[in-house]
Amino acid sequence: MLRISSLALAALVAVTGSASAQTLEKFNFALNWFPVGDHAAYWVALEKGYYKAKGLDVTLENSKGSGDVIAKLDTGRADAGVADSAVVIAASTRGSTVKSVGMIWDNTALNFFSLKSSPLAKPKDLEGKNLGAPPGDSQRQMFPGFAKLTGIDTSKVTWVNIEPAAKIAALAEKRLDGVGDATTGLPLYEKASGKGNIVMMQWSDYGFDLYSLSIAASAKTMKERPKALKDFLEASYMGWRDVMADPAAAMAIFKKRVPEIDVEVLTENMAMGLALMNTERYAKNGIGWIEEKKMCNSVDLVNTYMGLTKKAECKDVYSMEFYTKVEMPKKTN
Repeated sequence: MLRISSLALAALVAVTGSASAQTLEKFNFALNWFPVGDHAAYWVALEKGYYKAKGLDVTLENSKGSGDVIAKLDTGRADAGVADSAVVIAASTRGSTVKSVGMIWDNTALNFFSLKSSPLAKPKDLEGKNLGAPPGDSQRQMFPGFAKLTGIDTSKVTWVNIEPAAKIAALAEKRLDGVGDATTGLPLYEKASGKGNIVMMQWSDYGFDLYSLSIAASAKTMKERPKALKDFLEASYMGWRDVMADPAAAMAIFKKRVPEIDVEVLTENMAMGLALMNTERYAKNGIGWIEEKKMCNSVDLVNTYMGLTKKAECKDVYSMEFYTKVEMPKKTN
């Protein structure tokens, strides 16, 4: 019988472990903003080893809105990323190969924030006002559609380029009349401007309800790295499942991984995002499921109201080829 000393065995394990670590496949995931509650699941998946178990070495990086993420995907600077579905749809008509391969928010979060002291309470209130957002921001890219649907004269609205992280202070300091941002950002804005001092104008209240935040990938990733993409999606939705099951534990992991976050604010922020995911579609089909009818309705909405130079086709903007069902927890908080 072959005998191996404990020292030799330890060395063998170390070598094997080292070799295993070296086989991990690099995967760069572009967030659409700086870390907020909308992104907690990816750090949970990292912490719990879901990506590593799939053979992936995942890096998370910040971006300046959905348009910026799509640019990174199309140029190969990221393998997948967080991008608003409406921006993906519009980009498909301009030669982008990016598709939504899984959903995050099942309901839309498109919205404008303003101060209670000078509220933008209805769409027409935007006329004559200065609004802030990065050029690649979902609200800014989709604004032509919202304006057309609600009768806003876009020539009377001034957009100001602003970094994502600067939106909150710019509104609190009254340097802007309003900013475009997801509804889930409310706790961050109220922290800066005071509880009850923020007014939201949710686009869904005015008939602009379409698919929202998604996980997207380019044709290059889909063609050259299909297994990695499929594995990444499944591991990410496992992270979302755990966030839904125990938000407090998820936030503790988030804080451990990103120490600078404000737990109190982002706990509420994350809860608002989870409300957009707690739907019958997800309960029936799994977290991140894309329903063909709703996606094609979203494409129709973009085609009708965004004034695109070319018509977007539903088949060109999403794929369920890489989706693996991850069921929602039995009870969500």
